[in-house]
Amino acid sequence: MSIPYRTRQSMGRFFTALLVITVIFVIAALCWLLWLDRFVVYTRDGAKLDFGVSMNMGGQPAEKPVPGEPVDIYYADGPNAVKPNTSEFQKLTGYSVSEAMLQGDIAALSRQIQLLPTGTPIMLDMKNIRGDFLYNTALGPISDKASVGDIEKMIAELRNKGYYLVARLPALRDYWHGLNNVSHGLFNQDRYSLWMDADRCYWLDPTNEGTLTYLVQIVSELRNLGFDEVVLYDFRFPDTDRIAFEGDRAEAIGHAASVLVKSCSSDTFAVSFGVSDSGFPLPEGRTRLFFQNVAAADAASLAAQSGLDEERLVFLTDLMDTRFDDYGVLRPLPSVG
Repeated sequence: MSIPYRTRQSMGRFFTALLVITVIFVIAALCWLLWLDRFVVYTRDGAKLDFGVSMNMGGQPAEKPVPGEPVDIYYADGPNAVKPNTSEFQKLTGYSVSEAMLQGDIAALSRQIQLLPTGTPIMLDMKNIRGDFLYNTALGPISDKASVGDIEKMIAELRNKGYYLVARLPALRDYWHGLNNVSHGLFNQDRYSLWMDADRCYWLDPTNEGTLTYLVQIVSELRNLGFDEVVLYDFRFPDTDRIAFEGDRAEAIGHAASVLVKSCSSDTFAVSFGVSDSGFPLPEGRTRLFFQNVAAADAASLAAQSGLDEERLVFLTDLMDTRFDDYGVLRPLPSVG
């Protein structure tokens, strides 16, 4: 059955009008809800309408808060320890871990270290005079006598638990780097070959740009590995006149040390130097001297000659002599049994 034409027209006009009315109604309802929302008051018992609420939104400028009393921050001990971010040097009293210990049972070594209080300084030998690294790197050969993967895991764990980590390595004494980068080394007086010491190690030239770049790369890797400080020992010229170097040795060492401290140190990371006397030209910056091979009877006089306070000098010794204890001191960690 077909619907007449006039009827269909009437129905179309009706539904169009109905749609327009519906749209107008919806818009009006939304506007009404938006207007009504201004008078909604939220209480513990729920929401209610209060048409007496003032709509004056002018307000007054907020007053600057008055600083309160200083708040002490305490750092948790143990697994949840948080290391304070401070630029203040602290006196170091802790332990050193030799390359030989890092070639042993790393799990037992880690357990032994973690018996020490959180925050204890721990110094690890991370490279030897041959140039073998005790961590994963592309800068030279990796020691095949140690499990470097386990060493890195231990470093990360000690770092997370709040121990102050120091990496130690020979700086200018490096057989493999000298062998593979002849231009970075110190030559014999005839300039035909590199000079070699009694341990059959080559020495690097501290005035060579390649040498300094190599050291900056090592220090940067150790910082990224989680260490708080790096100690460079053998940062000197070898005790011989048989090398071809005509400049001022002390000046050359001082300049190289300054370059490394400026390039690598920060408010929370130190670049320090291992020495045997107080004549080292320590540069400005976050750095200190680690004295090694010093008799206990000479500790006080050496400290006085250095002109450094107790936070900026550290004695490395295997002696229990208490004359070292007035200063920073690191002693060998007892062997893991």
